[in-house]
Amino acid sequence: MTHQSQLAPADNKFHKGNGEDQKHYWLTPPDVYAPLQEEFAFTFDPAPHPKPDDFDGLTCEWGESNYVNPPFGSIIHQGKKKGPTAWVRKAIEENQKGKDVVLVYPVDKWVLMLLKAGAEVRNLGDVKWLATEDGSAGKGTGRHIACFVLRGRKRAAQRNGKPSGRDK
Repeated sequence: MTHQSQLAPADNKFHKGNGEDQKHYWLTPPDVYAPLQEEFAFTFDPAPHPKPDDFDGLTCEWGESNYVNPPFGSIIHQGKKKGPTAWVRKAIEENQKGKDVVLVYPVDKWVLMLLKAGAEVRNLGDVKWLATEDGSAGKGTGRHIACFVLRGRKRAAQRNGKPSGRDK
């Protein structure tokens, strides 16, 4: 099966738009953007709409404070399929130059719940899960697996070198 990014625009679901309404550009609502703008005083949008001809947010220099609402699907960029990872790499690169970057991207609610609860996140890589039938390793999912760790108070205190309330 051919990936959407490899299809001609007429056959690509991202060019056709979403479902029945055929809309495919979605701008940040003012009530979401305004408080972020007030806090960060954005000076640059690396994923603007409408996109000026010959503008490339993945290769240009970003501003001192950047608001990034990137495409949520994959695109063809310089002949290669690029998706959210390309935007994250660029955001990190620009941040390492001392710039502020606010990048928005959809994630499942449960991820935000775990982060809010204080979960540590570890990258386990592309895990080759074992088959229940014979224990053989699979080929992996092609995606990295996140490990979320929620520590109990005692373990968290031990890790920080402090006695917990239960250790007294």
